[in-house]
Amino acid sequence: MRASRLLSILMLLQTRGRMSAPTLAEELEVSQRTILRDIDHLSAAGIPIWSDRGRDGGFQLREGWSTNLTGLTEDEAQALFLAGLPTAAAELGLGSASASARLKMLASLPEALRDNAEQVNSRLHFDPIDWFRAAVPTDHLQAIAHCVWNQRIATMRYESWKGEKIRTIKPLGLILKAGIWYAAALADESREPRIYRLSNILQLAITEKKFRRPKKFDLAEFWKQSTQRFETEIYRDEATLLVTSRGMKHLLELSAAVGAAAKRSAVADSANAGWTKVVVPIESNEFAAGQLLSIGADVRVLEPQTLRTSIRELLDRISFFY
Repeated sequence: MRASRLLSILMLLQTRGRMSAPTLAEELEVSQRTILRDIDHLSAAGIPIWSDRGRDGGFQLREGWSTNLTGLTEDEAQALFLAGLPTAAAELGLGSASASARLKMLASLPEALRDNAEQVNSRLHFDPIDWFRAAVPTDHLQAIAHCVWNQRIATMRYESWKGEKIRTIKPLGLILKAGIWYAAALADESREPRIYRLSNILQLAITEKKFRRPKKFDLAEFWKQSTQRFETEIYRDEATLLVTSRGMKHLLELSAAVGAAAKRSAVADSANAGWTKVVVPIESNEFAAGQLLSIGADVRVLEPQTLRTSIRELLDRISFFY
């Protein structure tokens, strides 16, 4: 355990530069006292670690010094090959670079780990596209990626549900969700990042202007909070339903939020044998009507009355054609 931690400290200082004891302790999930002891062990072993006191102080390696030691375990080598799955790299225009990097990394591994690492390619395939769906066009992906890597400002013509708009954006990061690419970006004069679906970009032009990336922006945390807020705010009402066992199965497939609510509220209906009463969130009466009609006769709406009315009106429109 100590050997692994000492190597981790060495790798952190080599890749990130100066780091304080509290930061190292938080990164490695140990106490500051443990970090200080580990630093002493590294210094005693001849590793040139310098320390600076003060508010901006910390530990750092002597300038120009580095180690070739990697210390990869079998699991770590496999994890690196897993992280290098080629789909996203190819779409970003880095397919050949990714393949070259994988070959170099494979060549640098000890022979005992080489075969196990290569097994990732032959035993795991990643397909991000859902069933019965085609890949979404990513015409502007590489251009947006260029802006992200180089902190370049771009102008775009973007089609949202409110219509087309011209925006000036500062792309902060890219997200691949269920086969669809999104960009987190600051738009116009806004200080809060927003999410843009790349397939909705109609035109894009990269400018010569550069921007300063917010130091505290965390892409993973931003995406997590944004998706949680979206999933919470999209459901504005709830409906009480009766479903058969087959209807329950279809209900669980509508969305994670609907499925969780259906399971949580499910109660056998004493007046209707074989039916279960559930309470689920809905976006709107019109949208829910279409979703529930897709389940057919295996679902019955009890409340609200407005949803029952929306279903009846939709059925009337459908029956006009048949």
